Amino acid sequence: MNIRIESLIAGAERAVGTVVIIDVFRAFTTAAVALANGATKIIMVRDVEEALALRAAGIGQLCMGEVGGHAPPGFDFGNSPFEVSQADLLGQTILQRTSAGTQGIVAAKRATRLYAGSLVTAKATARAVLRQLPAEVTLVAMGLDGARRSDEDELCAIHLRNLLQGRPGSPSGTRDVILAGPQIPAFHDPAKPHLHPADLDIALDIDRYDFAVLIDLEDGRLVARKQRD
Repeated sequence: MNIRIESLIAGAERAVGTVVIIDVFRAFTTAAVALANGATKIIMVRDVEEALALRAAGIGQLCMGEVGGHAPPGFDFGNSPFEVSQADLLGQTILQRTSAGTQGIVAAKRATRLYAGSLVTAKATARAVLRQLPAEVTLVAMGLDGARRSDEDELCAIHLRNLLQGRPGSPSGTRDVILAGPQIPAFHDPAKPHLHPADLDIALDIDRYDFAVLIDLEDGRLVARKQRD
């Protein structure tokens, strides 16, 4: 098994084989929380307008995500795992648009199998990938807006690589290095209420969930569902 680590939108476009698109802060942490809280599926889209149009057409019930970190007008939820953790989503179809994570999912057109990755689903994602015995695996750290690298996504990619290669990795070490990074103060800044301190706690709760987030093409749409062992 050949494992490559790529970054940003360009990396998602290059990604081949089994592909894991990684967005720890916060898109795919939020997606995992939504699925854990009962959502049936998440349709991942590129544009705000697409999400709103699909909801208006009855294809999904709730819009979730961000532009510039903030929930767009008309969205039901922002990109906050804490906010979503407080909602009853049983049986709901969610439409998700973010500036990095869902853009990477849309860009990964060369993938033969596709996952949305974060630290909260790390071990489960590694197990799901290994079950397929893929010849090629690409781990894509999406970073900030898919344009600038970020510690949490790069370190999540390294942690997943270690797991895929049979090493236990260091959840505590990974968490500690991320907590020393430049993005952390924003989660405690009163001027940025869209970044809840509990978002950080959830995103760094490594292996919080025992399922992977598998993306399949259904009726021409990129649909995320839970995949368990």
